[in-house]
Amino acid sequence: MSSTGTEAGVEVLVVGPSRPGGGGVNRYIDEQRRHLPDHVRTRVYSVAVPAGSGTARFGLAVLVALRQMFLFPFRRPPDVVHVHTSHWHSFYQSSWYVFFAAFVWRRPVVLHVHGSSFDEFLETDSRIVRALQNAVFDASDVVVALSDGWAELIGRRVDPRKVTVLHNAVDVSEYESSFSTSPIRLSFVSNHVERKGIEELVSAIDRLAENGPVEAVIAGKGPESHLAADLADARPGVEYVGFVSEERKRGILAESSVYVLPTYAEGVPIAILEAMAAGNAIVSTAVGGIPSVVDDRNGVLVEPGDADALTDAIRTLLEDPDSVESMARESRRRVERSHSWDGVTEELVALYYSFAGSPPSDAEPSVNRSET
Repeated sequence: MSSTGTEAGVEVLVVGPSRPGGGGVNRYIDEQRRHLPDHVRTRVYSVAVPAGSGTARFGLAVLVALRQMFLFPFRRPPDVVHVHTSHWHSFYQSSWYVFFAAFVWRRPVVLHVHGSSFDEFLETDSRIVRALQNAVFDASDVVVALSDGWAELIGRRVDPRKVTVLHNAVDVSEYESSFSTSPIRLSFVSNHVERKGIEELVSAIDRLAENGPVEAVIAGKGPESHLAADLADARPGVEYVGFVSEERKRGILAESSVYVLPTYAEGVPIAILEAMAAGNAIVSTAVGGIPSVVDDRNGVLVEPGDADALTDAIRTLLEDPDSVESMARESRRRVERSHSWDGVTEELVALYYSFAGSPPSDAEPSVNRSET
């Protein structure tokens, strides 16, 4: 190793899709770096590729990825390599960094699994893909899952002793919680793509609005944004605000009472954790790791793609302000207890030092990088 935990702390190279305005994994990497104490020094190697569809865009993405792979060996080897990965192309891309760190640099590798469809990816019928998965898991020293359910799933393919659970987290102090239910306001802040269930959301609000105005704010953008825009034009009380900044997003969540995300596939969405931190009851779907953070004490779960069930779930909450307030307070408590960066940071620090000895004798594990 290039340093010892007892003298100089530990240096971690974080490999993942880091870029301005990126998605959930990008936000996790940003917050991960911001909250780690100073004796855990971090560098980021971004493997973000151009987004979009079409042959030309895919070709560009491949060229960018190949360039990133070519340049990676010229980095200075760290003490620990922390690779954030997802399914399909993300996993294929990540495999290079896992193999190089493990077999060339001979550094411990933490493989952090995200992704809404990683379960489907693991169940592939391709022998070649399964062989690659096994090789990557074998080369990794620790495989991080987002929930107990995902850990159990991954543990069927990985030595369970390698698997650990690290919850997604939010900075709870950044979110205000009014718990107001007068009136009950709905919010949706996410990408406007089919997988996020925006069609079912728009359908549900449109039906509910037939019996009177529904207060709702829809934020985000994507190929299906026209559905939200048309709904806002047709229904008083519904506002479509497009893409919003992080600050504006926090404001929307603080002003809303019920956050709705009728997604088709997820891990443990940071968007839901943010809404919980802002004191929202949650209406979502029983997919991925969502049931690990949402149940009947802080929300309602329905089957993905079921617009009727979604409409009924939202209607039930609109008619019961007391339950909404109770659920909202439970959401906030859960995030504070299990999904705050304070707790997750301690777990990350312990994980890194399991490879690098003990923290420096004068280390302050609770120091927040943003406050020093």
